[in-house]
Amino acid sequence: MLVDDERLDYLLAEDLRIIQSPSVFSFSLDAVLLARFAYVPLKRGTIVDLCTGNGAIPLFLSARTESRIIGVELQERLAHMARRSVEYNGLEQQIDIIEGDVKNMPAQLGFEKYDVVTCNPPYFPAHEMSDKNISEHMAIARHELHLTLDEAVLSASQLLKQGGKAAFVHRSGRLIDLIAAMRANRLEPKRIRLVYPKAGKEANTLLIEGIKDGKPDLKILPPLIVYGDDGEYTEEVRELLYGSQ
Repeated sequence: MLVDDERLDYLLAEDLRIIQSPSVFSFSLDAVLLARFAYVPLKRGTIVDLCTGNGAIPLFLSARTESRIIGVELQERLAHMARRSVEYNGLEQQIDIIEGDVKNMPAQLGFEKYDVVTCNPPYFPAHEMSDKNISEHMAIARHELHLTLDEAVLSASQLLKQGGKAAFVHRSGRLIDLIAAMRANRLEPKRIRLVYPKAGKEANTLLIEGIKDGKPDLKILPPLIVYGDDGEYTEEVRELLYGSQ
């Protein structure tokens, strides 16, 4: 079942397993935060996760909802990892993994049909390719080589029904770009939460959710602190990762 340097990791809070690879792709804390932050219906509707990687966000969401979940991933190797993780956990009836270009998904899956879209897009512009030693898989996942922020937001909006919700995680420095792209594509920002590595440090990550054709009314949620002064995860982050003890 496992290929090359792949390993089977635990998702402790969800009691699930996921296939990861240090040389191909492993999910980050950002995926956990987005999966917890996003609104999801408990039973009805369909959720689309764009840039799904190895399927971490669909797996996380499956523990929160009975709704159907579609994960979209451009890279064949990552999509294959995601499918095998879905099968390993017996979630084939709930989660579908589609290999394809995010930009083509509205035409392929249908316009304005979906209730929720989540997206953990590439963070870095293509010209910021400073690390030449990372694998092609990681370069595509991290840098806007095949998908820009504007293109990701456009596809999310086109997939969503009116009143549907889109949730994104990104670098905090892209906040204005993200809000501008959302408003240009009929997604009104409704909730923002900034993530800080430690208390007293600058935010390095943001979580944002918008409603398609929603009315302006933005809530700024309390900050999320990842590490305490002791260098360990804070109680909130520990619970997100490992569940209630």
